[in-house]
Formats: sequence, structure tokens, C-alpha cells
Amino acid sequence: MLSSRNTLLNYIRGISEQDFLTNNSSFGRGSIRNLLVHICQTYCAWIGERALGIEQEFLPFENYQTLQDCQTYFSQADEYIGLFIEKFKGNELQEMELHRNGQIVTVNPLQLFTHVITHEFHHKGQIMSLSRHLGYTPVDADIIR
Repeated sequence: MLSSRNTLLNYIRGISEQDFLTNNSSFGRGSIRNLLVHICQTYCAWIGERALGIEQEFLPFENYQTLQDCQTYFSQADEYIGLFIEKFKGNELQEMELHRNGQIVTVNPLQLFTHVITHEFHHKGQIMSLSRHLGYTPVDADIIR
């Protein structure tokens, strides 16, 4: 997974700063930057806050102006994933209750991990499509290449 993400981030290095920040209403979060930040926010919400109980401050997209800003945020998300794996190792199917939008949802760690990974790959596809709309040729960033 990290290899695939690194391939994506290396690809994005070749995208102009202007295109990195350009909003396109056809894509859910609007820009490549916004999609990257949203991916991190999702890791931090589900894994950091809900599963690990670490309070989060979710900053606006505008607080992340560069790819490096986003990579720093990914480092935080990766740290949470490491803690999550350590905490739930051997208990991947144990049910737990999490709070989401005022409701309680019952999930197990495997479902939660699968959810955030699938979410990242969904938005990675959007980033690739958005970059194509901006005139770039996306790279193969599948896990198995």
C-alpha cells in the first residue's frame, strides 16, 4: 500500500503547483490537494480519533498548500495505522463500538482497516482522473504492478 501511495505522491511532484490547487467541481473534494487532505482526515478520524481515542483537530484544506504539507499529514496518518495494528494485533475480528455522527456503529478492526484503505484507493483514482483532466498522463499506482 505504501509503495502505491509513494508512486502517486512521486507522480504528483510533476504536477504544477497551480494544478495541484485547481478546483474542479466534477471531483468530490475539488482539487488534488483537497483529495489528499481528505484521505488523511479520514485516516485520522476513523483510526486516530475513533479507534485509538486520540483527539484530532481537522484543519481546513487551505492550511495545506504544498505536497510536502500533505506528506507530513500522511506521516501522521501512518503513525496512527502503526499504533492501530499494534493495538489490535490478534484481535482483528473482535467487535468494537465507535461513535460516528451521533450514532454508535459496530465494526471490527479488519473492517475498519479495510474501510480506510479502500477509501484511500477510491480517492487515488479520482486524483488520477482529475490529473488527466488537467492534461497529465497518470502512472500505474496499483498495489500489484
